[in-house]
Formats: sequence, structure tokens, C-alpha cells
Amino acid sequence: MINLIAVVIAIAGVLAALGHLGYLAMLNNAAGKRAGGAPVAQYVKTRWPIAAGTTAASLFAWLLTSGGTPLDIIAILLAAGSGITATKALQSTQQKYRSGS
Repeated sequence: MINLIAVVIAIAGVLAALGHLGYLAMLNNAAGKRAGGAPVAQYVKTRWPIAAGTTAASLFAWLLTSGGTPLDIIAILLAAGSGITATKALQSTQQKYRSGS
């Protein structure tokens, strides 16, 4: 049962991290197509390490779910931490570049 919980949390962490990675990719692409997009591209460049780190950590956590119960517990902690970090980073970036309502 703990393995199922660990897998679900790991998948959620991966999805959150990939969401942040995808958002940065779209933002960078849009900045490259616009005149005056250099400041946005520079900001995105500083955010890549966070996105890559959370993605790697969540994928590693998912890999750990193939072990026993102690590794499942470590995977839960790692996946939850990376997922929360990715989500907060994504929200921060969205708030910075949110266009009008």
C-alpha cells in the first residue's frame, strides 16, 4: 500500500516539475519571437537550473519507488519536496509574467 502512495506522489512530482519546465520553454520561445524579449529570456535562463533540478529529483524519486518500504518513504519525501518546489517556482514565474485579465 505504501508503494502505491509513493508511486502516485512521485508521478505528481514529475508532472509538476515537467509543467514548470514546459512553461519556461514556452516563455522562452515567446521571448525569442518578440522584439524586446531579451529581459524575459534572461530571466528564463536563470530559472532553468531550478526546473532541471526539480525534474531530476522527481524522476529519481519515481525510480526509488521500485525498492522496498524504506526507499518508498524516501521517494515520498523527495517527490513531495521537488513537486512543491516546482509548483512554487512555476507560480512565481506566472505571477511575474501574467498578462492582463
